[in-house]
Amino acid sequence: MFHVKHFDVIVIGAGHAGTEAALAAARRGAMVALVSFREADLGVMSCNPAIGGIGKGHLVREIDAMDGLMGVAGDYSGIQYRLLNRSRGPAVWGPRVQSDRSRYSAFVSRVVKADPRVQLVIGEATDIVIEGTKVGGVVLGDGTRLVSPSVIVTSGTFLRGRIHIGNQVETGGRVDADPADRLGRRIEEIIGQRGRLKTGTPARLRSSTIDWDRLERQDGDTDPVMLSFMNKRPVARQIACGVTATNERTHEIINANLHLSAMRQGNIEGVGPRYCPSIEDKTTRFADKSSHNIFLEPEGLDSDLVYPNGISTSLPADVQDAFIRTITGLESVEIARYGYAIEYDFFDPRALLKTLAVKGIEGLFLAGQINGTTGYEEAAAQGLVAGINAAALSVGGESWTPDRTESYIGVMIDDLVTRGVNEPYRMFTSRAEMRLTLRPDNADQRLTPIATRLGVVSGKRQKAFAEKMEKLERAIGSLQSTRVSKEDFEEFGRPLPKAGVSGSLHDFLRLELDFEAVRNSQNPALRVLDADTQSQVVIEAFYRPYVERQTREVQQLRTMDDVAIPHGLDYSRFASLSAELQQKLSQAQPTTMAEAGRLEGMTPAAMLVLRAHIGLLRKSA
Repeated sequence: MFHVKHFDVIVIGAGHAGTEAALAAARRGAMVALVSFREADLGVMSCNPAIGGIGKGHLVREIDAMDGLMGVAGDYSGIQYRLLNRSRGPAVWGPRVQSDRSRYSAFVSRVVKADPRVQLVIGEATDIVIEGTKVGGVVLGDGTRLVSPSVIVTSGTFLRGRIHIGNQVETGGRVDADPADRLGRRIEEIIGQRGRLKTGTPARLRSSTIDWDRLERQDGDTDPVMLSFMNKRPVARQIACGVTATNERTHEIINANLHLSAMRQGNIEGVGPRYCPSIEDKTTRFADKSSHNIFLEPEGLDSDLVYPNGISTSLPADVQDAFIRTITGLESVEIARYGYAIEYDFFDPRALLKTLAVKGIEGLFLAGQINGTTGYEEAAAQGLVAGINAAALSVGGESWTPDRTESYIGVMIDDLVTRGVNEPYRMFTSRAEMRLTLRPDNADQRLTPIATRLGVVSGKRQKAFAEKMEKLERAIGSLQSTRVSKEDFEEFGRPLPKAGVSGSLHDFLRLELDFEAVRNSQNPALRVLDADTQSQVVIEAFYRPYVERQTREVQQLRTMDDVAIPHGLDYSRFASLSAELQQKLSQAQPTTMAEAGRLEGMTPAAMLVLRAHIGLLRKSA
């Protein structure tokens, strides 16, 4: 050994999970070593240059509510804001930003380097020291030993990573980056239960060679919704993206060369993300569709690279050249880097506790794609939890196991450690039984008090949150104290649902009464409310009865595990269950609701549907 250094927490990997883990541990008072192959790897966006979206945006808001990094970094780098699912209710809105890659990684790098409790260590982690049943530290490739009672592995796609383009196979954690083969073998020795997953990325195009005039223009929102509760408006210059589509000629070329795809040649054993299919999968799984949209997303304000979202591929380079140039606006495009598939090790997350600690090995935590997830947001959320709990083990304090009824972070971790994965796990709003309560707008109300108790919130954020809650509580109090009669309410332009009813202004907001009418009522306190508080009050009032109902449903879920399921049920009769779940239930034939709940893809909402069907069958028997 050449050097020995002591830390409270060691984090291996400086991607989205690693940086959140290191900073969360540091906020709890731990001295942290953040180990990375290269300094340039800090906060790198390996695939698409975007943060947030449906389900994922909820995670970003929750990370931000815990004073994490991703939301503020996303806002600093955001060059286009779009609130997805805006046509639906606020509970499933998906805040998303198109990011400038360089601005994002530069911001992350500055924050990490400025933290006095985080030391960046450049090198390859090749060994994890296990002393009995406890972690003792990490050994680097040059022999340096880092000693610590807590180690968090956030290795992303680097564990025995293999890059595939057609029949060409290269080693790598991503393009132009070495894999972590020795670390992968060592973790398999410690844990076992290894599997392989794969993901993919599209080619990168030269913006200057795209015929933008022939493309549909996609602008951002005129009233952008920030990722972080601490921000009110964008920092960077805002831009438009372009929209084009594949066509029948594109599909002909792809289909004629499917046998050359890395996935079709049998070179890849890993399972890919079903909800983010390659263009090869799209043309075969959706053969009836003559085109698929492509969103051309500039990678930065000063970059000439464009990310063509929608055509991930592992076809050979010459085939990529051919099919991409059949697409409107891309006929003369220059390809700066070809798309590829990447395959990597993951470990069964059922080997973890809900703290993300490995069962039976004190001090070893796993976070991110090593646990079978996909996406920056899922990784960052796990890193946050692992960092909080690793610091608690090292320097003392309360550990945190987020409950699925209080956060999407809790939903994800509960899904992972109880059900495992057979494909890369992606967050969706449908996974949460309490999704009317777990909204992006109230993530701080749910989690900032918890984060404050855990000691991971700065004074600045605590002050901002306290001021927000004071305004919100005052507004709700004013609304609840202002009583209105049927006649008064009709003056606002809305008849009551039934005669003789009276209540407060707060009660009536859930009927989607325009806040302007309420604000102009006799209550002077309502006339000075800012737009953010108005919006929050309306959302809270609207969802109140639904939240109460959902709370009752959750209580039902907690008491149904022992409910027996009749043998031989014909699940195809249960039209309200998806065809996929009908098939899985028919094959598994679970005997209890608890067994049904452990099936992959069996959401709490589906459990309630199944329980209702069983109840109806018993009544009719």
